[in-house]
Amino acid sequence: MKRLVILGGGYGGVRVIAGLLNHQLSEDIAITVVDRNPYQSLKTEFYSIAAGTSADKDVRVNFPEDKRVNYIFGEITAINTEDREIILEGRTERVEYDYLVVALGCEDIYHGIKGAQEYTHSVQTFQQARRTWAAVGNLKAYGKVAIVGAGLSGIEVAAEIRESRPDLNIRLLDRGASVLKAFNPKVREYVESWFIENQVEVLHHANVEYVEKDGVCNNGICFVNDVTIWTAGVQPHHLARALPFQKDQQGKIIVNDYYQVPENKHIYVVGDCASSFHSPSGQLAMQQGDQIAEVLLAVLHDKQPKKPKAIKLKGTLGSLGKSDGFGNMFQQPFTGLVPRIAKSGVLWLSKRH
Repeated sequence: MKRLVILGGGYGGVRVIAGLLNHQLSEDIAITVVDRNPYQSLKTEFYSIAAGTSADKDVRVNFPEDKRVNYIFGEITAINTEDREIILEGRTERVEYDYLVVALGCEDIYHGIKGAQEYTHSVQTFQQARRTWAAVGNLKAYGKVAIVGAGLSGIEVAAEIRESRPDLNIRLLDRGASVLKAFNPKVREYVESWFIENQVEVLHHANVEYVEKDGVCNNGICFVNDVTIWTAGVQPHHLARALPFQKDQQGKIIVNDYYQVPENKHIYVVGDCASSFHSPSGQLAMQQGDQIAEVLLAVLHDKQPKKPKAIKLKGTLGSLGKSDGFGNMFQQPFTGLVPRIAKSGVLWLSKRH
């Protein structure tokens, strides 16, 4: 029996599952998926959960149902690569594997800033996004919300909260001279104008020195704040960072052309945990998942896998509420309703495995 275990049912993990199940598999292949939730969470939409503009069911998808795959739902506490087993919280039995796919995603990185982890909210997991929604939703009129980090996540969180709560005072702290520095100047100017028109204050050249329960200290100036949301960068999941493999400067596991760990070629890494030329994204994880599925189909059937082709990303889309957006598509900048409709279309496709 060849035991394949996939850790994580996010974008990358689900594409590995789907890619395998779309083919005829040998009867000696046993697939097990381990995830904390009994459903796939569409993480790129968590900003709408945090703002209260979407219901849970809108960003949940059932896992593929197939008798060839077994699901285990629980919290992973350790990955034992020497004995090839997974340890789960509250369970005495361990999940053993012959082949392993690490698709655990990412978590916030706090850059050593005092109080950031203790006193900020997050949108990195379903549970964290729900808690953020509760904190924002329970604010009284004219409450103050600060969002630290003006990347794609910070922009979407700020815009969605503005649409959800027009009464709130929203402040976005941007470390750079302009939001979305990786985007075309046309996109950056459009988003900046949107924030001005919708009364979202943007503080550029921000340098958060520490965070308190009721405030944020930025560039020597401390201001009172009701809710602080952290979107200032991510790092690989702590279980992936703890694995005894070579990492890059971001703590991501270095893999070969087949997404295998060079030191342990029975272990594959996908998405935010894998070192890559590209920035982390759901789109990247899905393409990697498709390629890993093809590699595993060959390996599990004792064949030599073909080297995967270079990843080609189609672009990046972002939303400014439900009827406005921005993005780079086909190497061209787009703003307004078109990229927002396109983002909704991508979400629809994500719900169909």
